[in-house]
Amino acid sequence: MPAALDPASGAPMPGSVLRPDPEESDRPDRQLLHSPGPEPEPETWEPAGLPGDVKHVPFGGLTLASAVNGVTYQHTLGALDNRVRNRMSTRKLRKRVVFKNGDLNVVQGHLSKRRRRYLADIVTTLVDIKWRWTLLVFSLSFLLSWLLFAVLWWLIMVAHGDFEPQNRANPDFTPCVNSVEDFTGSFLYSIETQHTIGYGTRAITEQCPEAITLLCVQSIVGLMIQALMVSVVFAKLARPKKCAQTLLFSRNAVICQRDGRLCLMFRVGNMRTSSLIGASARGQIIRKRVTREGETLQFDMVELNLGPDDGQDSIFFIWPLNVVHTIDERSPFYHMSAEDLLHKERFEIVVILEGTTESTAMTTQARSSFIPSEILWGHRFEPIIDFKRDTGKYEVDYSRFNSTYQVDTPLCSAAELDQFRKIQAETANGAGDAAVESRANTANAGFNNFDLLRLGAVQEPQPSAAPGDDVEAAQRTRQ
Repeated sequence: MPAALDPASGAPMPGSVLRPDPEESDRPDRQLLHSPGPEPEPETWEPAGLPGDVKHVPFGGLTLASAVNGVTYQHTLGALDNRVRNRMSTRKLRKRVVFKNGDLNVVQGHLSKRRRRYLADIVTTLVDIKWRWTLLVFSLSFLLSWLLFAVLWWLIMVAHGDFEPQNRANPDFTPCVNSVEDFTGSFLYSIETQHTIGYGTRAITEQCPEAITLLCVQSIVGLMIQALMVSVVFAKLARPKKCAQTLLFSRNAVICQRDGRLCLMFRVGNMRTSSLIGASARGQIIRKRVTREGETLQFDMVELNLGPDDGQDSIFFIWPLNVVHTIDERSPFYHMSAEDLLHKERFEIVVILEGTTESTAMTTQARSSFIPSEILWGHRFEPIIDFKRDTGKYEVDYSRFNSTYQVDTPLCSAAELDQFRKIQAETANGAGDAAVESRANTANAGFNNFDLLRLGAVQEPQPSAAPGDDVEAAQRTRQ
């Protein structure tokens, strides 16, 4: 659409846009007007409203500062250039060993005799496979057994001559199975025999001993198939993996101070009202490590010392708790700072929550993981447990389960923080030792506090006498 023109001057009116007309752009005399020109140079954005002596400087880095015990820690986290963005995007695409929902990101490949090994433990295989395959195996096990025994019944009856016209016309002839005239009747009799269904028409006779043997075999095999399939379905429904779906892990982990120590914390919760008996938390860090001999361990696992808020190993799991890992000399994070967490570190923390379900008495296990981009330095979880006076009960607000807030936290590593506190303690002890040494030297010279006071009084300068004071002093002396 062409731009709106001013009737007086013929120029485009302000606010209008000059666009080529699609019908006129096909004309040869118009193509030159609409041919693309050279690409314009990218414009540099400058904020409006700045004074003339103030120049806009693009963002070149992020400086974080935190004060602890009167000392300010300041770290500069480099500029957000393309290199850092690429590193952060690569971190987001990093493959996990354990997904957030607890599934393992591991595929077994190049196994010899794989199918034979799976069939050797058929019950566990049926429990582990997906539901659609379990239902398929469940249905085929019955259909194939019905069909197999139907063929065997039909062969026995054919060998006995039950389907011969002259035998069927003879009233004195006794078949192996009454009221079976073809293969369809054999299939229906196979189903009735295996599931003990009696309709009152088809029945076995004593004329065929092999038929009696087949009846016993089919009854035993049918019972075994039912027991196996029922146990598989029950185990699949009641397996602990489904019970773990109600155990929750926080989306992020946090690092903050608690009782003067840097701590790594994450939150766990149980959606059910029934508690988890004997609950315990475990954690492992998976990262690359090079040994002293030069061997590279791609997935080195180190156990983390985890515990709830009170620091005990067992968890009284009646409401959501914060699981704490104290970063001390034994921690793999002892020399890690906030800058290292953002730029250098590559690891994965796998956390495991185990316990016994109170309602079913079955042991369950829930898993999750955290990578460096999911750890928030200088944050703390918000309280989510409140007491309601109107109901007289404690209420857990799961809408704040993943909520955190910022707190003052040193950006240095725990090792640097301990070294700083050690220097502070040594400085304070040095000042105290100097005062004690001064008092000891004074005592060794034979002075006590009263001697020092008298010495100070003797050495104190006397005020100068007035001209008439000497005459008065001489008269008092004569007297």
